[in-house]
Amino acid sequence: MAIEHDNKNRSTPMALFWADTHADGEVLVPQPRTRSQWSNAGQLRGAAVSGALARAAERAANGLPHADGFRAVRWTLDLFRPAATMPCRTQAAVVRQGRRLRLVDATILQEDKVVARASLLLLAGGGRTSGTTWAGPRTHPSTPPPGLRPATTEPTLYFSEEIGWTDTPAPHHNASRKMTWHLPAEIVADEPVTPFQHVASIADASNLVANWGDSGVEYINADVSLHLLRIPHETDGVGISALERAEEDGIALATTVLYDRNGHLGQVELSAIANGANAVDPRKFGL
Repeated sequence: MAIEHDNKNRSTPMALFWADTHADGEVLVPQPRTRSQWSNAGQLRGAAVSGALARAAERAANGLPHADGFRAVRWTLDLFRPAATMPCRTQAAVVRQGRRLRLVDATILQEDKVVARASLLLLAGGGRTSGTTWAGPRTHPSTPPPGLRPATTEPTLYFSEEIGWTDTPAPHHNASRKMTWHLPAEIVADEPVTPFQHVASIADASNLVANWGDSGVEYINADVSLHLLRIPHETDGVGISALERAEEDGIALATTVLYDRNGHLGQVELSAIANGANAVDPRKFGL
């Protein structure tokens, strides 16, 4: 079923979607920033899909009793079908509502077909232990200078070990380890983005950080699995740093670290498949 919507005079350059309310529910109308670089046919970028699903899942979780006692610890996203730059709906369902564990599933639909799904795991904090357990060393990724701001329409700063931090992606077309820094931006226009929505949305950028080489981004990710130690503080952004990467026979596996200016947030694991014939050139982002 086609979704009718009114998008006149509603283009918002920084927000990913505009929300239209209909008698049968809310419709999310994609804005210019949702367009993926992988397709000229009009495909939604992974960050937009993840952001819309995170908003739906978080709303469902916040509607449960004693929601303040739980925090998000895992966000798993499956991008199993290309999502078009067309109106969409989201749905969320509480799968488990336990004393210490809650699970919410979310889907995004276009023309009544599910194009992506996600799962949010929340745990109740505050548990106490008496012993000592081994913990590996934490990484301390670089953060950009506090006054550096993006020079493009993308709210992102870029780093490679050869170059350092810059306000555009242009100098980083190399095979060095990379990082990005993402400033908060609205998922839905005129609606403040929550810290969880922000970090869940940008987690998809781990593919850019891990798989950007000297010929562009030649791998397209099929999933994202975000594990959170804590939710980001209200700061000027969240960083992503490549930690590990391996490739074999057209399949790449990667792990990235997420952090803010207060330290470690969590990590992302993703799998990707070679798409070199249609490689993305990040130097064109936001131009």
